Amino acid sequence: MTKPPSLLAVVLAGFTAFLSLYATQPLLPLFQSVFGASHFAVSLTVTATTTAVALAAPFVGRLADAWGKPRVIVIAAFTLAAATILASTAATLNQVIGWRFVQGLVTPGVFAVTVAYIHDRWDPARAGRATAAYVTGTVIGGFVGRATSGVMASRFGWRAGFLTVGAMSLACAIVLSFGLRGDTPHPDVVRDRRRGRPLAAHLTSRELAGAYAAGFCVLFTQVAMFTYVTFHLADAPFSLSTAALGWLFAVYLAGAAITPISGRWIDAHGHRIALVVAIAIGVTGSLLTLAGTLWLVVAGLALVSSGVFIAQAAASSYVGAAATHDRGLAVGLYAMFYYAGGSVGGALPAVFWTSGGWPACVALVVGIQLITGGIGWSVWSAPERAA
Repeated sequence: MTKPPSLLAVVLAGFTAFLSLYATQPLLPLFQSVFGASHFAVSLTVTATTTAVALAAPFVGRLADAWGKPRVIVIAAFTLAAATILASTAATLNQVIGWRFVQGLVTPGVFAVTVAYIHDRWDPARAGRATAAYVTGTVIGGFVGRATSGVMASRFGWRAGFLTVGAMSLACAIVLSFGLRGDTPHPDVVRDRRRGRPLAAHLTSRELAGAYAAGFCVLFTQVAMFTYVTFHLADAPFSLSTAALGWLFAVYLAGAAITPISGRWIDAHGHRIALVVAIAIGVTGSLLTLAGTLWLVVAGLALVSSGVFIAQAAASSYVGAAATHDRGLAVGLYAMFYYAGGSVGGALPAVFWTSGGWPACVALVVGIQLITGGIGWSVWSAPERAA
């Protein structure tokens, strides 16, 4: 295998993809006030994006296998920046949701293709570390996008949040276009592309199906927790402002610190053990958010986010290891199930919120976390077999 490109490219790709993906989460209480909408209606600004990602991801994976992954990453990054800027022109909540859907359609071209690209260009023994570096980029991008949109919206209105995040996305796309320039697919990738196996092979693989199911649950957990906790903390006794809700996502930085370490741990000990440890961390954090003290809630959210990012690094790396052909398609399918989980995680907790408030939402999240661990432990193969 030829020398892989700098890790900076995959870190920046992860940062770019997640910069705008969840940028509306701290704005949800503000949207309720501005548009006079319900909890469920404003949550669609998150759900519409994740639904579009789930719909587009498999097709983007196939496109990347045919066109070349670096080219697709760059084109998608520029299109994502344009859609984010155009979202600031919306006049109604439905228009905001529409532009968020467009953002979701192009986002897989950055993040899903990058995961497949890692396993094309890095040696299998080091792919876990490269994937963890990518996930670190997603963590930082997710935090920066949320914090930026929350702060800008509190000072200048929600449109300023979209404009600022869109301008940052455009700058990232320009840097990516230079960072990936001249990079070509590894010869092994070309042979796999010619060989091309049916879609059914990925869907009927026990190991890949287990990874897809775990991915569904992982993003369900993250979206459910961090979407509905904003309503919880905006209400009494916490009564946090829009700007404070934006800064709340600084807890993601804990994940940014721990994820690179988890990558080396995955390479050394395997994906299953890493997933189970991640679930244990996440369950502990979820239960802490039931506390009536803000610092305990924040600590709990930091643990939840850390668990999610470790689980995501383990699951996405496992897909790349278990898929022996057409990795772009395999990762695209993983992204489809992953973001389908995010879509359900953005909508289903509304029912629990109505019936039991935040404790009911936490009970739902903990149940899904336990299911995730069970799937990984019982379905995923041992590391040697997957590799």
